[in-house]
Amino acid sequence: MLSIDLNCDIGESFGAWKMGNDAELMRVVSSANIACGFHAGDATAIRKTIELALQNGVAVGAHPSYPDLQGFGRRPMTLAPGEIFDLVLYQIAAVEGICRAMGGKLHHVKPHGALYNQAAGDQKIAREVAEAVFALDSKLILYGLSGSLLLTEAADAGLRTASEVFADRSYQDDGSLTPRSHPEALIADTEKAIDQALEMAGEHRVTALSGKTIEIKPDTICIHGDGESAVQIARAIRDAIKRAGITIRAPGPD
Repeated sequence: MLSIDLNCDIGESFGAWKMGNDAELMRVVSSANIACGFHAGDATAIRKTIELALQNGVAVGAHPSYPDLQGFGRRPMTLAPGEIFDLVLYQIAAVEGICRAMGGKLHHVKPHGALYNQAAGDQKIAREVAEAVFALDSKLILYGLSGSLLLTEAADAGLRTASEVFADRSYQDDGSLTPRSHPEALIADTEKAIDQALEMAGEHRVTALSGKTIEIKPDTICIHGDGESAVQIARAIRDAIKRAGITIRAPGPD
């Protein structure tokens, strides 16, 4: 039987600032990528989001980023050798510790924003991310863009991986995500997002903006939680996938 994971970037509120409907999204997804405080989130948000995940049987993941609250972690950075290892280890260790204190267990790690995109195409960055995850817990799963260097480096480091695809983002011909600066980067139309999710989950391919068909490996589909229609789109995608006879569940042991 076909199965796929639905993941969401979540826990992005901090202080008096609120983002997303975390409680409702947790009823839809099977794994959650929790902001670690560097691009969004704070200690209280991390704890509360982990508690929500555990209450709903959702796999807990850490979502580390560059230290960039003002830019929401979406601005590329150039750091000295070893700094990416340190900042990733720092963030995921915090989430792992809080998760353990709440009676749970960290399931996976997924880099955020510019760190995710740079790790997809830069071997050195990808290696530091993978080595940081392995150093904390070699049994963690590293989520990364389908076909990316991050997944290659993770596998070489001895980690299990989950190949990620996006229902609400458009693609370029090389399999990369369309930059957010492009007017068609985001897919806001629910039906289009459903069609793309079904194409990915059922046919293991995605149609780029140019019309080119790209082969992908869909272990997990990301649905962003920061849009006005995030919950509506997430529910619609989940229901469509279920109707197609595909089971929704977080990646488990090989």
